[in-house]
Amino acid sequence: MGDGAAIVNLYRYPVKGLSPEPLDRVRLEKGETFPFDRAFAIENGSADFDPAAPKHFPKIKFLMLMKNERLAKLKTRFDDATTTLHVTLEGRERLAANLMTAEGRAALEAFMADYMADELRGPPRLAHAPGFSHSDAPAKLVSIINLASVRALEEKIGRKIDPLRFRGNVYLEGLAPFEDHDWVERRFRIGEAGFKGVHKTVRCAATNVDPVSGARDMEIPAALMRHWGHADLGLYAHVKSPGTIRPGDKLMLEDA
Repeated sequence: MGDGAAIVNLYRYPVKGLSPEPLDRVRLEKGETFPFDRAFAIENGSADFDPAAPKHFPKIKFLMLMKNERLAKLKTRFDDATTTLHVTLEGRERLAANLMTAEGRAALEAFMADYMADELRGPPRLAHAPGFSHSDAPAKLVSIINLASVRALEEKIGRKIDPLRFRGNVYLEGLAPFEDHDWVERRFRIGEAGFKGVHKTVRCAATNVDPVSGARDMEIPAALMRHWGHADLGLYAHVKSPGTIRPGDKLMLEDA
């Protein structure tokens, strides 16, 4: 690992499939993901998520970029203090809904029923359970993206790639391409927090969608497979010890 590997960006995704939210710091707790990361998801026609007994479902159950690229045109911001989701479309705020109230949930569902009408399999329903994350990974993990891997892929396909296509939480600079793939089962620290690598992140067709325009304009998993023989980019990690992390915080392998 080159000296100076460090965080350059932090993001969370309060509503699964909707836009990333940049953060200037994150307080992580042991065994948890980013606060409010994928705290909400929108069921597409099958309302069987039980908040009293939450369980992991395949992402096909929910509205998601892999199938519903129109979602990328919505820009969202979540206010922790008021639990309010602000939804902007084409530069104008279209909705401000407190997702912890029945009225707010109904307002978001009504908005999605209209906006996503052509792609719904039934009435949309907001799924949420306190402390539960609708991540693609069943366990509570943090998604780490090595920006050198993104650049290596850019060089192979000859096009710029927005790193937000990979919907990670922690974006790192200062590594060799795909170096993070060697951290499975290894312990490392970033800033104050301790982590353990769990598994590489296999990419799906959601990465083919431009996160700004919503255009389905690349074939990321196919390009990874063609050039490296796998569709992995990024690492899922478990938070082993709590702490606050910020852009600029350095990374250190503990068992090097």
